[in-house]
Amino acid sequence: MHQQIALLTLVVADYDEAIAFYTQKLNFRLLEDTDLGSGKRWVRVAPRGAAGGAELLLARATSPEQAARVGNQTGGRVALFLYTDNLARDYQQLLSAGVTIVRPPTTEAYGHVLVFADLYGNL
Repeated sequence: MHQQIALLTLVVADYDEAIAFYTQKLNFRLLEDTDLGSGKRWVRVAPRGAAGGAELLLARATSPEQAARVGNQTGGRVALFLYTDNLARDYQQLLSAGVTIVRPPTTEAYGHVLVFADLYGNL
């Protein structure tokens, strides 16, 4: 049996501002933005250069319970891990784009790491 995680849902406050952040600040690709009616959309984004990796499904919060999770979907833990072939280059790009850097690059036992926040505060 072959299985893989295809999509991870990220609850957002607004589709368009989330699309703008992920495509303009993080340079992700907008893979799909389909109107589902009644204000709902199916919005998928993914890092450029990723072939067959997991994608993010940006889902607008539609209830008070969901809205309360925007920006804190993992209780303050790092939500997503993004691999890169050049951390120094990407760090400079994040700084240039005005992305909030929570922890600048460090070297850990498991590799080189930096932590940034998305537009809502998810790490």
